[in-house]
Amino acid sequence: MTASTTAPAEAQHTNAPEGAHIDPAAQVAAAGFVPVQTRSERPHSFDPADFGTPTGREVNWKHTPVAKLTGLFVDEEGDADAVTYGLDAVEAFLEPSEGEEGAYGEFFRPEDLPSALAWKRGPRGLHIQLPAEAELAEPLIVPIEGTGAGKRAFGQILIEAQPHSRGTVVLDHSGSAQYAQNIEIIVRDGASLTVISLQRWDDDAVHASAHQATVGADATLKHFVISFGGGVVRVNPSVELTGAGSEGYLYGLSYADAGQHLESQVYLHHKGPHTKGDVLYKGALQGAGAHSVWIGDVLIGADATGTDSYEANRNLVLTEGARADSIPNLEIETGDILGAGHASATGRFDDEQLFYLQARGITEEEARRLVVLGFLTDIVQRLGIPALETELLAAIEAELAEVSA
Repeated sequence: MTASTTAPAEAQHTNAPEGAHIDPAAQVAAAGFVPVQTRSERPHSFDPADFGTPTGREVNWKHTPVAKLTGLFVDEEGDADAVTYGLDAVEAFLEPSEGEEGAYGEFFRPEDLPSALAWKRGPRGLHIQLPAEAELAEPLIVPIEGTGAGKRAFGQILIEAQPHSRGTVVLDHSGSAQYAQNIEIIVRDGASLTVISLQRWDDDAVHASAHQATVGADATLKHFVISFGGGVVRVNPSVELTGAGSEGYLYGLSYADAGQHLESQVYLHHKGPHTKGDVLYKGALQGAGAHSVWIGDVLIGADATGTDSYEANRNLVLTEGARADSIPNLEIETGDILGAGHASATGRFDDEQLFYLQARGITEEEARRLVVLGFLTDIVQRLGIPALETELLAAIEAELAEVSA
């Protein structure tokens, strides 16, 4: 845990005019400081030229196989047909694309090269808005399908919950593509919004997505990142609890197979007073080269008095050759809080659990299945969508069948 009362000298760029372009390399060279390590002090820019091409040595790229994402580092137009959106279910909630340029960027600020390229190259116009006071009986499901592994796509989606609205939006990714994506989420005062990002890509898909959300007074955001498919999937949510009494619940579930890289760098910023946050990501890994990365950053700001926050990451390694990197970070700038903590654990099967089950006549194979299901079901059951929960449990069962095959 890191506690601080003053911002480091290298953070002075935060006083720059809003939307200003920052050159991280030039900034560091001029000031003579080590590159910024704290998530809250990383440079932001809308201009891709302000971000150097990642090498894998940068703090936000050092756990990522950057060589597999090179298609998303090139400042060129993507393929217009690389990704298709199924919008029938949400058509009534789509704001017209005409004049939508100004609606984007109220909160969103790119913090890496793919995100800046998605801002520059990605079309705007997919603006899902829940009307004030509305309560949706069913989730809005947006199928997003890649049409080919060799195709590149840049995209942006704005999800906005107007005051005192309630609803769920599901972004369901499938197929294959090289896809850089920005998701801007705005939860107005008193609203309650659930956003679920499902990654069920084919094995050769590459997906880099930046989710940035702001939550107003007495509003609630539940945010899920669920990753099963894809060759390289990097979904990084950043949530700011801006309003007094706002709440943020960030949950994640991943199941990495041989050769897969599934990554989430999570940032939760308690900015307003009396905010509440809960971060819990769980992952299972199996097969040679299976790799998961979770980096969790929680910042409790100087004005976030009365905060209650906790973050945790749990990983279950099922076979030899799999690796999970887990790094929790907590920064507190005020002593007037209700509580804060973080935890991380990565391990293999609990032998005592297996012994307990086998002692009651359950085979070893079935005991292992039950342990994994019990471990991951915790996240699945928080979705609150029975049909989707059934689908995901079936997907977990299918993954487990491959282990015992």
